[in-house]
Amino acid sequence: MQFAVQDQGRDRTTGFAELAALLHEYRPEQVAAIAEITAEDLLAAARLFGSARQPVIVYGLGVTEHMHGTDGVRTLANLAILRGSVGTPGCCGILPLRGQNNVQGASDMGALPDLLPGYQPVTDPEIRARFAHAWNSPVPHRPGLRIPQMFDAAVAGDVRALYVIGEDIAASDPNTPHVRAALRSCDFVICHDLFRSATAEHADVVLPAASFLEKDGTFVNFDRRFQRVRPALDPPGQAAPDFDVLHRLAHALGADLGCPTPADALDECAALTPVYAGLSHQRLDREGPLHWPCRAPDRPGEAVLYLDHFATPDGRAALAARPYLPPGERPNADFPHVLVTGRRLVHYNTGSMTRRTPDLELRPAETLDLHPSDAARLGVADGADVTVTSRWGRAALTAHLSRDVAPGQVFAGFHFPDAAVNDLTSPHTDTATGCPEYKVTAVRIQPVR
Repeated sequence: MQFAVQDQGRDRTTGFAELAALLHEYRPEQVAAIAEITAEDLLAAARLFGSARQPVIVYGLGVTEHMHGTDGVRTLANLAILRGSVGTPGCCGILPLRGQNNVQGASDMGALPDLLPGYQPVTDPEIRARFAHAWNSPVPHRPGLRIPQMFDAAVAGDVRALYVIGEDIAASDPNTPHVRAALRSCDFVICHDLFRSATAEHADVVLPAASFLEKDGTFVNFDRRFQRVRPALDPPGQAAPDFDVLHRLAHALGADLGCPTPADALDECAALTPVYAGLSHQRLDREGPLHWPCRAPDRPGEAVLYLDHFATPDGRAALAARPYLPPGERPNADFPHVLVTGRRLVHYNTGSMTRRTPDLELRPAETLDLHPSDAARLGVADGADVTVTSRWGRAALTAHLSRDVAPGQVFAGFHFPDAAVNDLTSPHTDTATGCPEYKVTAVRIQPVR
């Protein structure tokens, strides 16, 4: 397969020769067989992308929810770089769709086990020293655990307490029997959330949180745009914003976090993080949303990145030569179907909010979407009860015949805890990020007689 690289492409990249050599091993017919499409469709898509005036790649979370999802993202980056649509005004090379309204902001603010705010590595001694001086407390020099590693460590007795904020891990995380075992293994579990959840059933303490409509602060979307969030309502009952809850908890433990308001917290973050140095509540209130990097109070935010160079040591884009690698598990005679999990249009995540709204009338329970040809072979009628079994667990669902799924594949959402769909999903995770492999679970489907 040939790629036409813009004139400056090779000068602005590294790894081109390695990628070109790898691609010689992947003829269109071979790639088409892996993707289960025709070689003609593959070539037509390549030509369409290559001839587009302003090509854009848009993808959702499903691309990353594989054992080698990071490699998939890197190959998409390869396409955008080779096409010359990264760092080019008027073009949008890649647009990943994030799953929640402030998931980008959480990552930006250091909610990752190996990074401090602004993606500053915790392993860098100069960066650690800067934060330790401001916080008057040492910063651990080694990265923390990712979520699947936390569960493994809890079962092994190495993690004895979990503090879960805004996530129903007992319903949303894969291989949930293992998650429940981790929660039972802990000496102390705190659940900090809007509503009572499956995770709260395992908690020693439940802290009532406020919703985003009841908070003051900032959210950041995937456009890297800082936006002000202001409370429209007062929190009900004893619920409180996360900021206040964490301050009260710190005070009870004898610690002073400083930063009495969210505005003070952003000021501190700006002082410690060069790419946020120009951000403040006062400026956002005055000027409106701002992109980061925003490097000084008198400089604008940078809406487009990589106009002059890339964020690499040599300033060039790094192409990744990644061979195709299979998923963590494959169907076989015992588990002949592939289960794909995801969201339904009318519900959201574990349904903690949407199951409390009129949306419930649109979809009152979870179903298993099954292709009619598979249903006929299994002797399953539309609306029939079925048992779905994987190597990891079992769930009871109602079959819904649909041509929206391909033969050999089935689909189910995870919005209803009673359906226990994530009892089926595997412990396989992305080798680089630890993201669960939600999109490939081999299952067996049996009608309930």
